[in-house]
Amino acid sequence: MVGRRSSAADRTTFGTDEAVAGADVVVNLTNSPTFDEASLAFFQTSMDNLLAAAHRGGVGHFVILSIVGAEQVPELDYYRAKALQEKLLAAGPIPYSIVRATQFMEFVDAAMSWTADADTVRLPATPIQPIASKDVAAAVAEVAADAPLNGIRDIAGPEAFTLDELGRITLSHKGDNRTVVTDPTAGMFAVVKGDVLTGKNAHLAPTRYTDWLS
Repeated sequence: MVGRRSSAADRTTFGTDEAVAGADVVVNLTNSPTFDEASLAFFQTSMDNLLAAAHRGGVGHFVILSIVGAEQVPELDYYRAKALQEKLLAAGPIPYSIVRATQFMEFVDAAMSWTADADTVRLPATPIQPIASKDVAAAVAEVAADAPLNGIRDIAGPEAFTLDELGRITLSHKGDNRTVVTDPTAGMFAVVKGDVLTGKNAHLAPTRYTDWLS
């Protein structure tokens, strides 16, 4: 049996034993409600509780979804929190798998909204290799159904872009006449240096960004 997605109750000290009862595999897709420093406490507490419950329940495989390059961007609180989650899992008592994905295609609109106004969208030229969430779901399911990796599998979309280029493609497809201005200081990904958000040596998913837009 594959453990179901954790509910809100699983993130507290209550409900975890019931949530994992009878499961061979736990797939933890819980996520912090914020991207700020509070996300560290969220992942510390949720992982402590779920790992303890899974160990008591005899679970043989614990899977989490993380982010490609998480440990390379300590300037971002949320990335530090995901790196902490990975460390807690690797140090725990249960065979495990970590699936690291590049940024979801569904996240591009949100990234643009952070620095947009009526006329322009400001974005940095950060390299990014977006992946469709349906491809992420398939990859997580595949890993969960197989033997524990006791390590990491990176997954990514098939094409790399700069974030400003991705913004222009998105606006053009939607018929949005706003201008994308390349701004190295704009938005959350401005602090990211190099191509740490691309999936070098990753398992490549099939969905291309323009196909996803269509």
